[in-house]
Amino acid sequence: MKGNRLENTIELDNASGGQDTGGPQPEPPMAGGRKAAEAYLPIQSMDEQMRLFGVFDENLNILEAETGAKISSANDAVRMDGDEESVALCAAVLEKLLLMQRRGEAINRSLIRYAVDLAKEGNADLIEQIIGDVVAITSKGRQIKCKTLGQKKYVRALKEYDLVFGVGPAGTGKTYLAVAMAVLAFKNKEVDRIILTRPAVEAGEKLGFLPGDLQNKVDPYLRPLYDALNDLLGNETYKSLTERGAIEVAPLAYMRGRTLNDAYIILDEAQNCTIEQMKMFLTRFGEGSRVVVTGDITQIDLAADRRSGLKHALSILEDVAGIKQVYLTHKDVVRHDLVQRIIRAYDKRGG
Repeated sequence: MKGNRLENTIELDNASGGQDTGGPQPEPPMAGGRKAAEAYLPIQSMDEQMRLFGVFDENLNILEAETGAKISSANDAVRMDGDEESVALCAAVLEKLLLMQRRGEAINRSLIRYAVDLAKEGNADLIEQIIGDVVAITSKGRQIKCKTLGQKKYVRALKEYDLVFGVGPAGTGKTYLAVAMAVLAFKNKEVDRIILTRPAVEAGEKLGFLPGDLQNKVDPYLRPLYDALNDLLGNETYKSLTERGAIEVAPLAYMRGRTLNDAYIILDEAQNCTIEQMKMFLTRFGEGSRVVVTGDITQIDLAADRRSGLKHALSILEDVAGIKQVYLTHKDVVRHDLVQRIIRAYDKRGG
């Protein structure tokens, strides 16, 4: 064992084959003039190393690709080799990941890439903050936790403010976490009912061409909300609460003319609201209610001559007390790794 802390050493690779020639030896540069370095991270057992490296060394391969360092096993430690910058980056990330693993967190490729991004920005100390309390537990016993710092900020806002705008790209968990917090508030008897709504706006297709009655036509727009409720409550409980009127999932048009007291109200896909619809919605909730507005301002499906009510609301309500705006980015995407890359590619091209 190399001690109880991370131990860094500079590896000298000189013409004499690394042997001591009686005095200080110059550190030979690597490609680009960078110095060679190595670092060791003590581990407690082979099982701990195997879980850290992942199945077929999947985690190790991702970490090597992201940092540029070479990782190998060295008796009771993990060894990292490469240039100083790469080794320092790899060591900082690997040490934090190991601490998270010892606290019961599962190490996966999304977490690794997010941790590397933080370390590259000089925020390696924030990696451990990804670890958070359980937000909710699904009907099948799966724990829902925040996976990024952005998500933690979002959940904290949902706990502290009566009106929260959650804005970000697809896959950041803005809708699912809002539904999870709504279910939690309902179970804790903080609200009497949950209301989830979306504007029924066509995304390149016409509702009239779809088969069925009005409910059949709007159901596809509300499906993500149904899915989240089913996941968190279970199908039977969800149906029972819906029949009792404790849960309502409806198109935004159904909100007009109502005053909603003691309710947890979520407006999803709000970028597709008009200014008039947004104003109508934001003036519906009454005493004891909490409101969450989620949307992605890069995916507006309104006609070219219609302004997004979400963008308008964000600008005019920015400084209003009691309202919190949380912006999530591609770094908060918790879907497949490719989703992050796709979003970055569109952002670069202005799409």
